[in-house]
Amino acid sequence: MVTIDHLGIAVKNLATAKRLYEQLGLKVVSEETVEHEKVKVAMIPVGESRVELLEATSEDSPVGRFIAKRGEGIHHIAMHVPNLSEAIEELKKTGTRFISDEIKVGAGGHLYVFVHPSSAGGVLLELCQDQPTPA
Repeated sequence: MVTIDHLGIAVKNLATAKRLYEQLGLKVVSEETVEHEKVKVAMIPVGESRVELLEATSEDSPVGRFIAKRGEGIHHIAMHVPNLSEAIEELKKTGTRFISDEIKVGAGGHLYVFVHPSSAGGVLLELCQDQPTPA
């Protein structure tokens, strides 16, 4: 079943952004830096989904460029899929564009790929899957 995994929100300052959610009674459950994306991430569960706060560690990162161009705000929507490789292959059959064909490992060890906004109604769409458990 496909579900909304998280909403990625680009912020200038992670510590400042976290305060609002904490004032609402929510708790940050994890924080980490994803070096290859040049971003610091804080995950906040909200119901069955999460809010992912993203602070660029470099101005030339995807999040840094996003903030420079558009300011803070919703960066992407992430959909959790049961099988990422199968989802990618199905979407490719219909001409869906991807930011990169490479499946990467992101925050929390999740596998992910981004669908280009031109194929998703102007929205940057992340498809993600839990890392398979070794047998």
